[in-house]
Amino acid sequence: MFDEKSHSLKMDKAIKVFSKELSSLRTGRANASMLDTIKVDVYGQKMPINQIGSITTPEPRIINIQVWDQSNVALIDAAIKKSELGLNPQIDGQLIRLPIPELNEERRTDLKKLIKSMGEKCKVSIRNIRRDANDELKKLLKTKEIGEDEEKTFEKNVQNITDKHIQIVDEKVATKEKEIMTI
Repeated sequence: MFDEKSHSLKMDKAIKVFSKELSSLRTGRANASMLDTIKVDVYGQKMPINQIGSITTPEPRIINIQVWDQSNVALIDAAIKKSELGLNPQIDGQLIRLPIPELNEERRTDLKKLIKSMGEKCKVSIRNIRRDANDELKKLLKTKEIGEDEEKTFEKNVQNITDKHIQIVDEKVATKEKEIMTI
């Protein structure tokens, strides 16, 4: 039998991935999740910064990283400088300060384009899930496991679920763009 809930859950997962990508984008505010994408080469493996130090945001434009092991400070510093965040770490013993610079107009425009393309990718994956669901329905109809009426009903339900998920993506894109354009 056809299970539309599994397809809906796959779409939810696509949105969850998209949301995580969005949260790592740099806006004008300090946000600890900006560092989620950075991995540091320590103890013979790549680890996220939050596993080798505590991350805090004491002020709206500063991120502090309290590194637990002094020998990792230089490694974290190098990893942040290599990342595409464009941040310049300031080291004070085992504390790394990351001042978040104001976004200039050009950077804001680039970020808007990036957000739009990330949103499009998410929508494409949602539409692919819809296509898979419709293919599954056609197979069930062919093998006479469901009738034509049931197929039409399921197809309509899958389309409604798809529309809802695409609307969520559009809302997230609009919210993030607004956040970036706010000075």
